[in-house]
Amino acid sequence: MAVFIDGYLLFFKKNTAASLTNTSTSTTAASSQPSSASSQSSSYTNGSYTGNSVSMRWGNVQVKITITGGKITKVQTIDYPQDNNHDQQVNSMALPTYESESVKNSSSNIQAVSGATETWKAFKSSLQSALNQAKV
Repeated sequence: MAVFIDGYLLFFKKNTAASLTNTSTSTTAASSQPSSASSQSSSYTNGSYTGNSVSMRWGNVQVKITITGGKITKVQTIDYPQDNNHDQQVNSMALPTYESESVKNSSSNIQAVSGATETWKAFKSSLQSALNQAKV
């Protein structure tokens, strides 16, 4: 039932989609502590790193990060599904949230946006592979 409601809210209620993003952001702020040593930011080497291209049900996701001062300062999603209106709508909402949360947390410890769980899994995996390259 929850999947149906999420799908309805995402695709038929444009105003609700914006509030879902805000809810995800506030949820992330409440749980700002990284959950694992692999997502700690203190041991990253400055530079730009491209994560692995991660295949998911809807296509591939790949991110590129910039590390400055040992922290993530920029995240770009360089490859993501955009073949149809559904992909475009989901990713136009989810990817900016994932990118900003990654910079804010300086880690791959980010919350999923409702309706974009598969993209979230692939994004986190590609981000973590970039962070693994940046480890000291």
